[in-house]
Amino acid sequence: MAAGRTGGRAEGCTVLHVDMDAFFASVEVRRHPELAGTPVIVGGAGNRGVVTSATYEARAYGVHAAMPTARALRLCPTATVLPGDMALYAEVSRSVMALFRSVTPVVEPLSLDEAFLDVSGAGRRLGDAAEIGEYLRARVFDEQGITCSVGVAGTKFVAKLASTRAKPDGMLVVRPAEVIDFLHPLPVGALWGVGAKTEEVLLRLGLRTVGDLAHVPVRTLQRALGPAAGGHLHELSWGRDPRRVVPDEPERSAGHEETFATDVDDPVVIHRELLRLAERTAGRLRSGGWLARTVSIKVRFADFTTITRSRTLDVPTDVGQDLYDTARALFDALGLDRARLRLVGVRAERLVPAGSAPRQLELGEREHGRRDAELAADRAARRFGAGAVRPATLLHRDRDRRVRDRPGG
Repeated sequence: MAAGRTGGRAEGCTVLHVDMDAFFASVEVRRHPELAGTPVIVGGAGNRGVVTSATYEARAYGVHAAMPTARALRLCPTATVLPGDMALYAEVSRSVMALFRSVTPVVEPLSLDEAFLDVSGAGRRLGDAAEIGEYLRARVFDEQGITCSVGVAGTKFVAKLASTRAKPDGMLVVRPAEVIDFLHPLPVGALWGVGAKTEEVLLRLGLRTVGDLAHVPVRTLQRALGPAAGGHLHELSWGRDPRRVVPDEPERSAGHEETFATDVDDPVVIHRELLRLAERTAGRLRSGGWLARTVSIKVRFADFTTITRSRTLDVPTDVGQDLYDTARALFDALGLDRARLRLVGVRAERLVPAGSAPRQLELGEREHGRRDAELAADRAARRFGAGAVRPATLLHRDRDRRVRDRPGG
């Protein structure tokens, strides 16, 4: 391809927003091809389960993310509900992000399933932004067996809106000369920064479309919304977004949390859950090559009141037992006296690369310690599946779940 090419389908466009279609659900359908073309929901089961992803066949019934699973099943009784596999989704995400970085080093992930790319430096090798977008869509499908949608534009804001309009499994190019015609018919809720409350204010002012908002004097918007918000929305309404694509920074925290099927006040059960969450978090640290300097816990009570506590470690760690010992000490220090809990969580924070932190030697320590045992468990999990090796305490948790889930139990 010739260098400096400016004409063609994507003239003036250097930003892509790539978004996997129904990511978690699509990965599950890839794993269970017999479910292709059927409504599939990924999320928790039971009265407190929540939808995290749904295929477009399920969305046609009104199912969407963050909806209670029970309600989703009332809308779509034939849907298959799967619990999800975050380790698998993270693995697919890493592969997709590696593909993006093979095209350009300027990749800004927003989550596991979407990212911005600045492809201004990739034209000589791969063509204009539209050609790169089609190339990425084909590679994702060929390598991962899932689809993605791509927005191509001159700014991050317009590229993200374009990928949304292109869903599912499509691509939309919005060149700079086409931005106003693309933006102004959209509802005001499409603008970044317009949540439910802001949208309510705008609708009260009679501003229903982006075009309506664009033609209101900026000072009027600032009086209604505040100087910063009013000015920001005015700029966006004319397609002006100066933000650059910022390459991602290293992950700074990792963790897991669990919402109980019913409120729990038994400290034995809570300790067991903290252990399970600490083990999962440590496994995530080891797979990513991180050590944690700080451990935090999250506790949500039956009335939805939520508190967090944290402690900095003397030595960074990726050992589940270390995370659990700290998490348990933080929990016990709360002195809750059998308060009813809805949720607990464990998080590893202030992460540092595993190779950058000195390891503290202990007098009389064994040649093979706890970390070696957990690394062996990681190898077993990769070969035989998650949970192949686990602390004996967690076997009681699984037994309790089977008894609780048994019909009539």
